[in-house]
Amino acid sequence: MTLAAQRLQVVRDHMESENRLAFDETLATFTRPHYELVATGTVYDGEDEVMGYYTSSRTAFPDQRNEIHSIRGAEDAVIVEFDLLGTHSGPFLGFEPTGREFRCRMAAFFEFEAGTDRIEVERVYFDASTILAQLGLQL
Repeated sequence: MTLAAQRLQVVRDHMESENRLAFDETLATFTRPHYELVATGTVYDGEDEVMGYYTSSRTAFPDQRNEIHSIRGAEDAVIVEFDLLGTHSGPFLGFEPTGREFRCRMAAFFEFEAGTDRIEVERVYFDASTILAQLGLQL
C-alpha cells in the first residue's frame, strides 16, 4: 500500500473511531494530538486538551457523529468534506440542552508528519452560526 493510500485509510479510521467514541484509537492516529477549530479560533494541543475536547463535545452532543461526503489526498494532507450532526443533550457554551438536532457541512484538513501516516494536525472549517441557529441559540 502506498503512503498516500495509508494516509487515506488513517483518516477514515480516525473519523470512524470518533463515531464509535473509541478515542484511544483516535488519539493513536496522531504524532501528537492537535485540533484547530477555525470557526471558533479554538486550538486543542496535546492528549489532555484533545481528550477534554472529546469529553466536552460528547457531553453536549452524546450522539455526535460525522458522515463523510468526500475524501481526497494531497501531497502532504488529506482533505475531507463531511456533515457533523448531533442532538443537544448536555450543556454547550453555557446553554442548557435544547434537545434540538443540528447538521453542519464541514471541511477538515489532516496534515501529516513528513514521510509518515501519522496526523500532525486536524484543522476543521465550518460556519458556527449554522449550528447555533439549528439549536435555537444566540451568542
